[in-house]
Amino acid sequence: MSQKKRIILVEDEEDIAALIKLQAELSGYKLHVEVDGINGYRAVEREKPDLVILDIMLPGENGLDVCRKIKNHAELKNIPTIILSAKGEELDVILGLELGADDYVQKPFSPKVLFSRIKAILRRGKETEKVTKVVKFGDFVLDVDRYILKKGEKVIPLTLSEFGILRRLVSNRSKVLTRNQLLDDINNDDSFIVDRNIDVHIASLRKKLGPTFDWIETVRGVGYRFREDAVGVEG
Repeated sequence: MSQKKRIILVEDEEDIAALIKLQAELSGYKLHVEVDGINGYRAVEREKPDLVILDIMLPGENGLDVCRKIKNHAELKNIPTIILSAKGEELDVILGLELGADDYVQKPFSPKVLFSRIKAILRRGKETEKVTKVVKFGDFVLDVDRYILKKGEKVIPLTLSEFGILRRLVSNRSKVLTRNQLLDDINNDDSFIVDRNIDVHIASLRKKLGPTFDWIETVRGVGYRFREDAVGVEG
């Protein structure tokens, strides 16, 4: 029998913590709860769990500070982290993602959806342990080394900027990426890119990928996510 995955939840609202803990048990995870940021970080240091869930608004030390400390710690930085946010915390969510958080979930939320995200993140962690040279999604093949996107035998022409954005999205499939994170990956591309132009490149990529399936999901106010539902992605 495989060992249960261990999750640390840092959440000071008792009702929410109880709801998440119940769903963790139903989903086959072992969950430990801390109610403030200082003890939450100590628990992560001590336990080195498989995943961390952080509320943003916490007593002692807020979730963003805890996230920053985790991602700056050599032994903890690869632990997947999910941010819990309330409405109106958009800027905090963006900061959390840019600090290295793997995803965010907005309150109020469905516990089942939360654990669906958790399952996807833990699965993705296993997949990305190996270096991917060719990525397949639907009818498409993305050849990372040769800078080629093909659908069947047909080559889909991409600018270097479009290729850089698509490669980053596919490599981080199901993870929300902010516009700034996408900008970081295309510094050496064929044109000068500023934040507002990311949306133009995304629109062009969507057109080239075709109308059959909306691979690139817009996460309102935050950025973009490459979807793997319905068809899936192979590396």
